[in-house]
Amino acid sequence: MVSVIIPAFNRVEYIKETIQSVLDQNYPNIEIIAVDDGSSDGTYDVLKRFSDEKTITLLSHDNRENKGQSAALNVGLRAASGELLAILDSDDLFAPTKIAEQVEFLEADPSFDMVYGNGLAVDRYGNPLFYTLPENHTETGDPARVLVDCYVAIPGGALIRRTLIEKVGFFEESFRAAQDHDMAIRLFEAGKVGYLPTVAFHYRKHEDSISQKGLERRWSTGFEVLRRAQKRYPYPSRIIRKRAAVLNFRLGQTYWRESRRIIAVPLLVKSAMLDPLRALKVLLGRERVV
Repeated sequence: MVSVIIPAFNRVEYIKETIQSVLDQNYPNIEIIAVDDGSSDGTYDVLKRFSDEKTITLLSHDNRENKGQSAALNVGLRAASGELLAILDSDDLFAPTKIAEQVEFLEADPSFDMVYGNGLAVDRYGNPLFYTLPENHTETGDPARVLVDCYVAIPGGALIRRTLIEKVGFFEESFRAAQDHDMAIRLFEAGKVGYLPTVAFHYRKHEDSISQKGLERRWSTGFEVLRRAQKRYPYPSRIIRKRAAVLNFRLGQTYWRESRRIIAVPLLVKSAMLDPLRALKVLLGRERVV
């Protein structure tokens, strides 16, 4: 059994296609658990129709309260009955063979606790934009690599053994951003992770996506994610500095784009001091900044 958890908040434009991408999988033993997080745009009504047809299990918080994505995910994870767990954002899509391929990988080698694949970014209409990982991407299993650069998409890209989730714990509900990075780090710290170089999911890029909103909150939360990781696992000091440099740079970059230059400049300077080599590469145009 594979349990697919779909947290949903105000995604009426995409949610039907998202669920259909799971129903269309070429793997037979799947349960779909959608958790509505207090939607007000008709998303809940769409989910209710699927639920009435017995194709999904629909859950929500008491009084259909909005508690954030982490809380919604945890509701779904607690209700899941599968030995293998997958998460899909409510505006993304599974590739047709995603689950079958990843189940086969985990069954072939029980030493792996998790496997993930590549993502294809698409626009709001489904037109392809770019791959989320390079063609030559390989997986070393080093959590320090994930700490510095969260390249693993826990929503969409991965299939995780229930035993690993039970080992690391649920999503941090106090985080309203960066909870995916926090979870990825913990999974890598505790389990053996593999990579399948095939497209596992389609990641939708649009102006209203969570990843485009609340950048200040995301990078600010990143400092707490880093603090907890440093306390939990023996990362080398150079790795901690590199991640701190990234966070200072990204937060400074966010403020700069908002014309909040007085706040931005000290953060950018601190980033350069923490990781001067990377700062030099950025200035010389040898490292792309997006």
